[in-house]
Amino acid sequence: MTPTLVFDIETIPDVPGLRALYELDPELTDSDVAEIAFQRRRAAAGHDFLQPHLHRVAAISCALREGDSLKVWSLGSPEDDEAQLIQRFYDGVDKYTPQLVSWNGGGFDLPVLHYRGLVNGVVASRYWDLGDDDREFRFNNYIGRYHTRHIDLMDLLALYQPRNNAPLDEIARLMGLPGKLGMDGSQVWGAYREGRIADIRNYCETDALNTWLVFLRFQLMRGAISADQHAREITLARTTLARLEQPHWNEFLAAWPAS
Repeated sequence: MTPTLVFDIETIPDVPGLRALYELDPELTDSDVAEIAFQRRRAAAGHDFLQPHLHRVAAISCALREGDSLKVWSLGSPEDDEAQLIQRFYDGVDKYTPQLVSWNGGGFDLPVLHYRGLVNGVVASRYWDLGDDDREFRFNNYIGRYHTRHIDLMDLLALYQPRNNAPLDEIARLMGLPGKLGMDGSQVWGAYREGRIADIRNYCETDALNTWLVFLRFQLMRGAISADQHAREITLARTTLARLEQPHWNEFLAAWPAS
């Protein structure tokens, strides 16, 4: 069975990059630099969500389903820099050649990883293979929008129409899953400034697991797994979390009543 790697990232403004691009006073605080960037973005686009290349990766979390096991974790350590986190992600693709699954990964997570990988000199040969090294990748690779080595669940379920996009939190909760716990994406920058890296990583992990559980329901819907297989996967997820005994997983289980 091909390993499945569900991933999610959390980002913060690239303050050093913004200082350089906007030629800002070095005496300005990080918060001031970010606020200037937000104001410029609001003036240009009507909202303050920065373009992908102006984000810096603060956390990458994964759910890996391989063999008989399910593993949910954040890459690297809280002390690792952006380059190390991104390189670890692409190293995992090199190692497993997995089925990648995301929620809005094509719209945000992967473009951020592309640009920031470029900025940081990351190497990702397997991910970028378009068939030159492996002929199978010519017709099914990670880059092609309608190829399936990467499934962006949000994009696919919306039938590639942005007006149909749905938030992961709402879909998860409609399905009886916990959805977002602890914070949401808009609170990550504030949590980072407070030094709450562990909280950001925990939040990112719960997003990765929510995405995995939504993907399982999608696999059931499209007939890729049976009802019995789906039930076994849910049992595996519950038993995996029960063994972890970390507060955010205890909270997740408490918010996920057995059906």
